[in-house]
Amino acid sequence: MTLKKETDEITARLKRLVAVLCDKAEEHKDTIMPGYTHLQRAQPITFGHHLMAYASMLCRDIDRLADARKRMNILPLGSGALAGTTYPLDRQAVADMLGFDGISANSLDGVSDRDFCIELASALSLIMVHLSRFSEEIIMWCSWEFKFVELDDAFSTGSSIMPQKKNPDIAELVRGKSGRVFGDLTALLTVMKGIALAYNKDMQEDKEAIFDAVDTVKMCLDAFTPMIDTMTVLKENMRSAAAKGFINATDCADYLVGKGLPFRDAYKATGELVALCIDKGLTLETLPIEEYKAVCDIFDEGVYEAISLEKCVNGRITVGGPCAESVELQIQKAREFIR
Repeated sequence: MTLKKETDEITARLKRLVAVLCDKAEEHKDTIMPGYTHLQRAQPITFGHHLMAYASMLCRDIDRLADARKRMNILPLGSGALAGTTYPLDRQAVADMLGFDGISANSLDGVSDRDFCIELASALSLIMVHLSRFSEEIIMWCSWEFKFVELDDAFSTGSSIMPQKKNPDIAELVRGKSGRVFGDLTALLTVMKGIALAYNKDMQEDKEAIFDAVDTVKMCLDAFTPMIDTMTVLKENMRSAAAKGFINATDCADYLVGKGLPFRDAYKATGELVALCIDKGLTLETLPIEEYKAVCDIFDEGVYEAISLEKCVNGRITVGGPCAESVELQIQKAREFIR
């Protein structure tokens, strides 16, 4: 009964965070930034698209909690010590009065089951995985090396001796707390793995682990949501970073494919152009058309429009992609889900 209530409270907190992400994503559906693979600039996306990736993760977390709660909502009362009772109890009537969907089918299992604790701890661990990944990116984005966002002073601290520092403490603490919740899950699995039916005193260890996991996740969400809500997005820095690193190279190759060149050959030609740009200290946008034609005579002036960052982003019209219309659809679906 306690964990049902706690599951509902955590679900409500997750919905608030998803709502904040949707609002931020809507505000920044046209804010261009570099997308990364291997922590290398890869292709241009928007900040709204990036935020909705985390909204998608959190919606799955909400779904997992609902699924865990469904199996949690089975009443064990009436199982007795392990073999039920001789008294003519109406177990289903008790379940109805206490708001349970049904009763446990086997008295041994009713006494010894802690799956509901482990399943909840597993769902909470995945929530912390997602918050930790998000925290890691916020920590990087706050650094001078990225400078994509700035956290409100309420969610940062200064250094004890370095007056220029503004440390993303909340994000770091959330990242660190993930290990604590993973440890709680491991503790529950370890306690239960070697216990014969039915009850054993080892099982009293379940309380400390699951209550700690619940409290930690609630605390992290309470701090994380307003941190995201109040952070300042430095759009110009994101746009500047996206303009570097040749993240429109794929679109340059796609431009040649659109003119009939096989992708393998287009890929090779674009690679030569990137090497040429690096050698000359230029970008694909500033490389003269003569240089393009020297590598592949199919190129014409239209390539500059094809490789513009706005074109690169908004040309990706597949569902789930970074174009503004797709991000709007993602926001709409997420809002419908949490409603």
